[in-house]
Amino acid sequence: MAKGNLSRRHFLTAASAALAFPAIIPSGCVSAKDVARVKPRRPVPSERLNVGFIGYGTMAHDNIGNFLNNDHVQVTAVSDPNTGIDKLHGYSGERGGGLAPCKDRVNKFYADLGDKISYNGCKTYFDFREMIDSGDVDAVVISTPDHWHAIQAIYAARKGKHVYCQKPMALTIGQGKAMVKAVRESGITFQVGSQQRSSVEFRRACEFVRNHYIGKIQRVEIGLPGGKFTSWGKPKEWCGKTAWDKPPAYFGEEGWKMWQGPAAYRDFLPAIHAPMSWRFNLAYGGGQITDWGAHHLDILQWAIGKDGSGPVAIENIKGDMDLNDPIYNTAGKYSFDVVYDDGTRAIVSERFQNGLRFFGEGGKQIFVTRGKMITAPEELYRTKLRPTDVKLYESGQHERNFIDCIFNSKETITPVEAGHRSIAIAHMANIALRIGAEKLQWDPVTEQFIGDHAKEASKLIDQPLHNGWVLDPGA
Repeated sequence: MAKGNLSRRHFLTAASAALAFPAIIPSGCVSAKDVARVKPRRPVPSERLNVGFIGYGTMAHDNIGNFLNNDHVQVTAVSDPNTGIDKLHGYSGERGGGLAPCKDRVNKFYADLGDKISYNGCKTYFDFREMIDSGDVDAVVISTPDHWHAIQAIYAARKGKHVYCQKPMALTIGQGKAMVKAVRESGITFQVGSQQRSSVEFRRACEFVRNHYIGKIQRVEIGLPGGKFTSWGKPKEWCGKTAWDKPPAYFGEEGWKMWQGPAAYRDFLPAIHAPMSWRFNLAYGGGQITDWGAHHLDILQWAIGKDGSGPVAIENIKGDMDLNDPIYNTAGKYSFDVVYDDGTRAIVSERFQNGLRFFGEGGKQIFVTRGKMITAPEELYRTKLRPTDVKLYESGQHERNFIDCIFNSKETITPVEAGHRSIAIAHMANIALRIGAEKLQWDPVTEQFIGDHAKEASKLIDQPLHNGWVLDPGA
């Protein structure tokens, strides 16, 4: 059980008590013209929050347990155009995905929890809009490919549903701005799945930097993974570069159309469209620059206090992006500098060790990566913050923080603005590579490109939507 979860016995007791209260039914279906006027529901402590999953693949498989084991939550529904497969998802191709695996897992969990032979309370939906409009959910967890995030998050927000959205938060800078606007106007609670903020080593590193325990930052080195493709343990037939005559059975024709959604329609090609492989094609993702950049650039912004802002330039941009490759057109090798108005410079490259290394004055350093923080000098690690120091937001578990903030109306540890500003940096780098620019200037106040290449770069702030999909029906 993940750190921060309630014990199983505690959960059983709380769940039994909660059943004594009448079921809470959130607002039902609304018409498109009313989509901007639905208020989010915030339960009282004696109630449970109904949560639905939009997409059930690798990431949803990873974090659904932290929702199931929260005694303030009832997982009630899942939507996915994938009817269900036993494997192909996961970092070794070992996990199932789609409607059937999710429903089975949820139902078994609640059956075991109540010492029952069976439970069948998890509803399934082909279309996320039907699930949101059904009245079955108060909040949604979005774990779909990147090209879906903005449409699904905005639709949910306009219907008054709280949103936990996996990173990268948006496929484009323009989509991120639209998400920020919709969340602000709707008043929902929003959490970006940049879970490193809820890890103690990253918080401590950021507090040390923010409170100048290594002096003035001389530079930052940020290491992200490289590579244009990873098979994640899939058999050869699921890595092929020839389109199939028809989509796999778990989709069918209608499911395949739905999976592509706002992306331009193309025949199923396993090298792109098998689970997780899509992230190396610009129609659906941004490669490792956005996939891991969403994590480490988020920590950079947190450490230097730029959550509501951003850099003024991206410089020294290099990469092997090949836009003529119809399959893997994201960069596998790359480097770029992120430059702020105070002179802070962060160098991002796949050549560095995965993590963030902050170089301070007098040879002082902090290196932080998952599960580890190393300082120079070594004794710096044991430093305790002073009572007057800046203390950053503390969250023991990312999913629990989201749920708690729905109940108490406080802001989450990774709110929509922070998620947007962080991933926008990665998008700037990809835009520069796409237009062949070695430098792009950015105005973090207006969120517009300025200077040389501004006109060309600005054309890629947004990306066309296809197949009749609209970004924000309530705008």
